[in-house]
Amino acid sequence: MKILYAIQGTGNGHISRARDIIPFLEEKGQLDVLISGTEADVELGYPVKFALKGMSFVFGKKGGVDLAATYKKAKLKRFYREIKSLHVNDYDIVISDFEPVSAWACRLQKKPCVALSHQAAVLNKKSPHPDNFDPIGKLIIKNYAPANVQYGFHFIQYDKKIFTPVIRAAIRNAKIRNKKHYTVYLPAYSDKKIIKVLSEIKEVEWQVFSKISKKSYVQKNIIIVPINNDSFVKSMASSAGVLCGAGFETPAEALFLEKKLMVIPMKGQYEQQCNAAALKKMDIPVLKKLRPSSIKQIEKWIQTGKTIQVDFPDATGQVIDEIFDNFASASELYQVELGNIPYSIKKLKRGITGNNAHQNLN
Repeated sequence: MKILYAIQGTGNGHISRARDIIPFLEEKGQLDVLISGTEADVELGYPVKFALKGMSFVFGKKGGVDLAATYKKAKLKRFYREIKSLHVNDYDIVISDFEPVSAWACRLQKKPCVALSHQAAVLNKKSPHPDNFDPIGKLIIKNYAPANVQYGFHFIQYDKKIFTPVIRAAIRNAKIRNKKHYTVYLPAYSDKKIIKVLSEIKEVEWQVFSKISKKSYVQKNIIIVPINNDSFVKSMASSAGVLCGAGFETPAEALFLEKKLMVIPMKGQYEQQCNAAALKKMDIPVLKKLRPSSIKQIEKWIQTGKTIQVDFPDATGQVIDEIFDNFASASELYQVELGNIPYSIKKLKRGITGNNAHQNLN
């Protein structure tokens, strides 16, 4: 069996999860790996056949996605060429971790696409969603990497095709201690903004992992460290608590390590707003944004915050087995609608090149 596993390269969580999933996929057949996007700070550690630009979201410095930088990077003509050039019909199965090139190539070539991602769980009607409905945000996450069948990961198994998080081996094997410091990972905030707020809580040592800084330095009671996988794992495993964005992997790892957790969802990021809603139901404190007025809430969390007990079994192999068993025995679930190219791809072509789309892009 020929397998294409396509991974979203924006952020570190997709890459970290893929490290544990790939060995199980290799047992199922001949595996090719695709990565698109350029915002991850960790290496996969496995051969990558397709390294594409894709369509990435760019983190800003004030708590949200940098829309201007994202738009500047979103070169739709190049994105469409990547879709057209990816021959997904060469594969027996395409599995996408919220990766748009492979997903849209499958849609264009009428090839089944299997989603295996956190986003698939977020879209499930049984998963928690924020009180303030965001139709645009939901539309983006639904259409960014469309798939025929969805398998998802979430903090709780809300539905039968939702599984608990893949906890990487480095975290499962980490030595858990409490050296009283707090680990911070807020990639959507500048170092300057983080230092301005957290330096006011003077009795705490903060170990801040930065997407911006290229070298370590100390300012007041704050240690700024460039992102490094091993250092981050050691810091988190030996911390008193973790302050981070409302992504998926880092909060899941902090919960697994039995650390106090506080999250700050990124502005304008629907997935993180959904994660924050789920974590809030689990009694995890959620801040709207990092600002001086948040200091009292952070201090209260430090003084009275509690750990939450979770059960995240090591079941990655069983998840992969279920996907392949269902794919082999229930092919009707993977039927792709016949007909013309979907309207959204037609619109994409027109938006890029006008009336001469076919001539210019083929």
